[in-house]
Amino acid sequence: MIQFDSAIISDIISDITPYVKGAYIVGGSIRDLLLGKSPADYDIAVFENPKKFAEKIAEKTSGRLVEMGKPGQMIFRVVSKNNIFDISSINGSLIEDDLFERDFTINALAFDLSSGKIIDCMNSLQDIADRKIRMVSKAVFQKDPIRLIRAYRIGAAFDFNIEPQTSAAIKDNAKLLQASAGERIRSELFKFLTESNSHYFLSQMAKTGVLFTIFPELAGLQNCFQNRYHLFDVFKHTMKAYSHLETILNDCHNFLPEANGQSEPCTDTFKGALLKCSILLHDIGKPSAKTTDSKGNIHFYGHGKKSADMAKNIVNRLRFSNHEASYIDFIIRNHIRPLFLFTAYQNKTITQKGIARFFLKCGNFAPDLLIHTMADIKGKGNKNDEKNKTFINFAGKMIKYYFSYFQPEKSKPPLLTGRDLINDFALTPSPLFKKILRRVEEARISKKIKNKNEAIQLVKNFLET
Repeated sequence: MIQFDSAIISDIISDITPYVKGAYIVGGSIRDLLLGKSPADYDIAVFENPKKFAEKIAEKTSGRLVEMGKPGQMIFRVVSKNNIFDISSINGSLIEDDLFERDFTINALAFDLSSGKIIDCMNSLQDIADRKIRMVSKAVFQKDPIRLIRAYRIGAAFDFNIEPQTSAAIKDNAKLLQASAGERIRSELFKFLTESNSHYFLSQMAKTGVLFTIFPELAGLQNCFQNRYHLFDVFKHTMKAYSHLETILNDCHNFLPEANGQSEPCTDTFKGALLKCSILLHDIGKPSAKTTDSKGNIHFYGHGKKSADMAKNIVNRLRFSNHEASYIDFIIRNHIRPLFLFTAYQNKTITQKGIARFFLKCGNFAPDLLIHTMADIKGKGNKNDEKNKTFINFAGKMIKYYFSYFQPEKSKPPLLTGRDLINDFALTPSPLFKKILRRVEEARISKKIKNKNEAIQLVKNFLET
């Protein structure tokens, strides 16, 4: 049994003394403290008017008061120099009533700020010691279906197991998520995807049907068998590719030493979550793109575009931001592109111009796209292990090229601008400008030209042909 030592929150108590009577630190704040983690914020439930209580705390801590939520469910946040406090009313006539309304037992603890005692009315401390996620009651998921995702998010965050009865209840209630607001699903999903140990719990979400309720498009990938280059059906391949991606992101230093710690999905957990979401959806168009030729060979021509078009509907449904939607669309729509570059490399037809064109097309997304394709290739299985290793080595070289050459070179001023095209060639602005300037930049990046005079000559030659 875990023992709660009130000394671990002595600094918090000092922040809010003497306003402690009828006030309790509750929920995940206590769980985090017991597990040796610093809570992002402290949830405080009070019997008195929560706004007045918050005003007192804000005054004492010189904090800023922010009101959140809607009438009847207001939360008053105090942001002080050292801590964030979320203050709300106790739900019921006793603190125990409030705890019985919570989601999982590990979140149903309270610390009485007045007496300094822990209130555990559901054997929550033992569940924390046993690393177990257990629902408070069978009604928790009907009250808020988002808890169906939260169970897995907490499991991934703390490496806890969902106990069998709770898992069975999740399976029985999975369809309830269909009625949940898209933005709430997206919010909880991204919290889950930012966890470094999400793959195991993602597979559990598939077993209970929660994953297919969020993304019904994934269900069609099951038993969609592929060609000789794959050991698995599309769904199993997707899950394995996801697992490999997570492994790469968790150990970028070893997997991508060429990146020198600069790759954003490795350093930014939210960017990593976007890449995980992209790989989860990258092949959803394969079933509709599947064809079999006269020799019995299976093909998926155009599945990148089909998958991206389908993903666009998903991100709209889940209310992704424009930035998030654009990122996912680009990764999925272009996830085959690195393989074209690799094919040229294998055939010894790769050129500096081809490499420059790839990086100019992909821009800042290039390292992310290469990492995605590395995981995608590893997810095929071991049938073409040597070829897969060759690609991963090639991708590593391309990532090194991006950070050591392309990025610094691209940041330099262009050799020509639209103003030069007007002044030197008497051209009027048109879509041709973009084509010309891209060709000049391509030549500069691929070391075909070095200065403005050479750029002008290149444009002259282009206009004369």
